[in-house]
Parts: sequence; structure tokens; C-alpha cells
Amino acid sequence: MNKIINLMLFVVLFITMGVNAAALPAYKLTIKNGHFDPEIITVPAHTRFKLVITNLGPGPEEFESKRLRKESVIAEGVTRSVVFAPLKAGEYSFFGEFHLATAKGVLVVK
Repeated sequence: MNKIINLMLFVVLFITMGVNAAALPAYKLTIKNGHFDPEIITVPAHTRFKLVITNLGPGPEEFESKRLRKESVIAEGVTRSVVFAPLKAGEYSFFGEFHLATAKGVLVVK
């Protein structure tokens, strides 16, 4: 009996996780030739979301934000998602460590 209850709880948890992941708003960010596109991304305040970052190259690049405490090195040709907890309204800068002069952007939270 306990095995059946545990299995049912696992199935409910698995389905709930899938529903939550599917409902997560996603915003695309591309890295190409040492630049982020778009350079400004606007997202709603107090909402969990993810950035889907694709590096078109050439070479690796890093998505980094000191204020957001996020850092992810992304190889050329790779797409990676970075999930963010709900944020307060404001502007949060990010940059690419490998192209400091050109790879810059801002996450605008409204």
C-alpha cells in the first residue's frame, strides 16, 4: 500500500513540475560576434522567468551579471537556459566576459 501511495505522489510531483516548467515565460538572447541581441530585454517584475541564450559564435562567450549573481559560459553553437527568480522593478546590467568592450546588455524589469 505504501508503495502505491509513494508512486502516486511521485507521479503528481512529476506532472506538477512539468506544468510549472512549461508555464515559465522565456526570453531569447543571442550572442554573435561579441554582441548580445537584443541588448535590452524587458521582463515583468515579480515573475519567475528564463533567458534562452544561444551563442552563434565565433568562440565561447559568457553571460554574466554581478547584480543578478548569474554566470554561465556558453560554447559556440550551444543554447542554454538561465532561470531567474522573481525580480523587483529596476535595471540589471549583464555582460560577456570574453568581449567586455562590446558584449553588454540590460535586463529591464517593469
